[in-house]
Amino acid sequence: MFPLRDVIPSRTTPYVTLSLIAVNLIVYVWGLTLGSDGNEELLATYGLVPSQFSWLTLVTSMFLHGGLDHIGANLLSLWIFGDNVEDRFGHGRFLLFYLLAGAAAAMAQVQADPGSMVPIIGASGAISGVMGAYLVMFPHSRILILVFLLFYIDVVEIPALIYLGVWFLYQILSGFGTSASGGEMIAFWAHVGGFVSGLVMVFVFRRKEREEPDWWSKTAR
Repeated sequence: MFPLRDVIPSRTTPYVTLSLIAVNLIVYVWGLTLGSDGNEELLATYGLVPSQFSWLTLVTSMFLHGGLDHIGANLLSLWIFGDNVEDRFGHGRFLLFYLLAGAAAAMAQVQADPGSMVPIIGASGAISGVMGAYLVMFPHSRILILVFLLFYIDVVEIPALIYLGVWFLYQILSGFGTSASGGEMIAFWAHVGGFVSGLVMVFVFRRKEREEPDWWSKTAR
């Protein structure tokens, strides 16, 4: 399943979501200009290495990606879910939420494998938090996904509750699977930690008044 978009339009311009997408793209392209060795050094220096934890890399690791498929999938998910969550939180609250969710996600992966020397990189932990918040605030939304079944390709619409629920279950099962096999290529526990942090923090960051349709007409005057 490949998500394309959701069905809920944002009522405000998602400045923070767009800015986060832009920053991630800029950092990724900059890494490419450094060449293969330079980019690897960048990831090793500013990625979060669990066995060599630092507060600086806890933040910088969120803006690093290992490949085009990595950054592409992450930023698409950020665009699908981020604009609506930012809409409900407000711009400043959303940025703080995003950074805290990313930090919580990274710490979950550190706790799962504290001796690892493999750098944790990517925005997926923070975006997982955004997805968790989306699930709480928009449980009745629907997600358009691209489905590949052998030679059959179609776009179908499924409830966000099902899509995000299946996604979350897959992260948990994959986390236990990689823990058992010693695999470290994907930080599944960061995804789990980020999602759970989003489920919890949404109750602190969401603005209840923005859930009322007439609030928008009042503020637009």
